[in-house]
Amino acid sequence: MHCTRKINEFFHYVGSSDRRLALFENAYPIPRGVSYNSYLALDDKTVLLDTADKSVSQVFFENVDYVLNSRPLDYVIVNHMEPDHAATLGELIMRHPEVKVVANAKTVSMIKQFFSFDVDSRLVCVKEGDTLNTGKLTFAFTMTPMVHWPEVMMTYEVTTKTLFSADAFGTFGALSGNLYADQYDFPAEWLDDARRYYTNIVGKYGVQVQMALKKAAALDIAMICPLHGPIWRKDLGWFIDKYSKWSSYTPEDKGVLILYGTVYGNTANAADILANMLSEKGVGTIKEVDVSKAHPSEVVSDSFRFSHIVFASSTYNAGIFTPMEIAVTDLKLHNLQNRKCAVFENGTWAPSAASKIREILSGMKNMEVVEKSLLVKSSVSDENLKELEEIATELAKDF
Repeated sequence: MHCTRKINEFFHYVGSSDRRLALFENAYPIPRGVSYNSYLALDDKTVLLDTADKSVSQVFFENVDYVLNSRPLDYVIVNHMEPDHAATLGELIMRHPEVKVVANAKTVSMIKQFFSFDVDSRLVCVKEGDTLNTGKLTFAFTMTPMVHWPEVMMTYEVTTKTLFSADAFGTFGALSGNLYADQYDFPAEWLDDARRYYTNIVGKYGVQVQMALKKAAALDIAMICPLHGPIWRKDLGWFIDKYSKWSSYTPEDKGVLILYGTVYGNTANAADILANMLSEKGVGTIKEVDVSKAHPSEVVSDSFRFSHIVFASSTYNAGIFTPMEIAVTDLKLHNLQNRKCAVFENGTWAPSAASKIREILSGMKNMEVVEKSLLVKSSVSDENLKELEEIATELAKDF
């Protein structure tokens, strides 16, 4: 049975949500599920903007059939070829052999890699600045490569001032009846998932996102329709500002994130002591994260959020404690930069974690590392308390 929503005079929501999937891209936990958004326009010609993941294919095709109401499907616009949005493209062609595929040249190459149907015979190949008129609607295409695949483009509909933004402005989380961001308490209910989605999926490509934002700034946008998560029709500037900060690696919040990797609890104790000292010195926003328990995607998200990061790690196998090594390496792979950091270690013998963490940080852009460090030899000593005080003082002077 269909489950559609009418967005405005022309557009209908024909996507669906999956609450059964445990890992997005088989990597990122999504306890709240995820939505796969697709949009169908009814004009003199009919236009489908992206398809959906196979997991929701039954509902997706029921939605499309219901909205079309026996009308032919004239066009399908492929903004992004990742399978969570394009896996059902082949079946769509089988169901609607008359449909024209609107895509750019890079997308066409990927379609041929994923599917065996004849795309060339039904292709409308578009490039930057091209438009498609369907009657009252005009769709304009802008290329946004590496946000976050090389073929990605966005589609702007001129009449309704709607930006179909592909994966940009998306978020983890299934939709629950309400379709629009303003129908939720987005900062409380969705922001963490939005940040975790952006930083892990797109975070490496900040330069490319900044270029896309500049293109978007030239448009008169009344609504943003992403491929995941709720639609934006109010307070667009608030969310765009988040993207501007994340993509420029500007801290979202002024505060201290303490990442610690502990084996028997002594490194965690040192992290707790440091947190207390920071609080006493007036630092209002402090978060401690045990990297052994937090998923790496949460560590990446928190690190994009905070202005200051402390790395506290045990030495393990003559190196960095494994979960901490994963965390620091992941931050480098996601291109994190522009942070003030402190590093300390715990080692009963042959400590080496701190020097190896510093080495990784030295290969990251504009990471200011506090010179003062400390070595916890098994458990926190009186001398360590003095050293923690010095680190707390150095960090707190920025607040």
